[in-house]
Amino acid sequence: MEKGLIAISGATGFLGTALVKHFLNKGYRVRAHAHTEDKARQIDRRVEDIVIGEISDDAMITELVTGADFVIHTVSNFRYASGKAESYRRINVTGTKFLIDAAVVAGVKRFVHCSTIGVHGDVAKTPATEDSPFNPGDLYQETKLESEEYVRSKMGKSDMEIVVIRPCSMYGPGDLRMLKMFKMLSKGRFFFLGKCKENFHAVYIEDVVSAFAKAVEVEGIDGEVFIVGGPDGYLPLRGYVGEVAEALGAKPPELTFPYSLFYAAATLCEMVCVPLGIEPILHRRRVRFYKNNRAFDTSKAERVLGYHPSVSLQEGMKRTVAWYRERGLL
Repeated sequence: MEKGLIAISGATGFLGTALVKHFLNKGYRVRAHAHTEDKARQIDRRVEDIVIGEISDDAMITELVTGADFVIHTVSNFRYASGKAESYRRINVTGTKFLIDAAVVAGVKRFVHCSTIGVHGDVAKTPATEDSPFNPGDLYQETKLESEEYVRSKMGKSDMEIVVIRPCSMYGPGDLRMLKMFKMLSKGRFFFLGKCKENFHAVYIEDVVSAFAKAVEVEGIDGEVFIVGGPDGYLPLRGYVGEVAEALGAKPPELTFPYSLFYAAATLCEMVCVPLGIEPILHRRRVRFYKNNRAFDTSKAERVLGYHPSVSLQEGMKRTVAWYRERGLL
């Protein structure tokens, strides 16, 4: 039975790649977006329709959404301290505006937007819910919030249904963003900054994909926002790092340095490197990893969306480590 056409922006990213595979396996037709020709070569060979170009390109966006039943928007400009503010706005904000506006014109049935728990920033009152205050802590989070706010402003303004997903910290096979931490732990070089009693909330990639699948298929969720996390919930950062170390077969780190000292050093490093267009070896975002409180209530997604994550942190980390090792990354 024909299930319809899903257009996926950012189809070569960590989440996008997993979504393409899932929906193809479920019998959907998939139209995939890639930023460049080189990126397009990474897309699953079963995808018959690939659209290439900038997410802020009107013509490309029109081609991407025309005839689609569903659109899933995953593109974002991730955090780089040396990244220019203009690029964050062009991709995270302008690209999102162009895409959702084009989807309305094209008569798309449902638009699913990938936001982030980062819009809540350092959570003051835990666990945070979908209605908790926004508190973005950097340019990435600020522009992700602005793009989400634009998406939500379109809710109820047309026949197109809109759903927003805010995933917790995603991890799993295919993710290279956390590889540096895994390497440091495996070599016994990881250290803490400060007490690290603040909470961390992770979610395995398969569980995130299941949330997006439900966001496409479940009826009666137009205009809803959902936070999705792993089945273990949140835990202190030291506990999270300990789980990674256990999966690696490494000794849990004990070495601790003052947080304030490294934050000051990161600030200075950014002041010197960013104007020169150089990515700092140490910047404030990385330091805030040790300090920000990230604890979330995912009960709304479980209750309304029917989201039930199944991959524990322990199991997910084992799979992630195995994937890294199979590819010689560890």
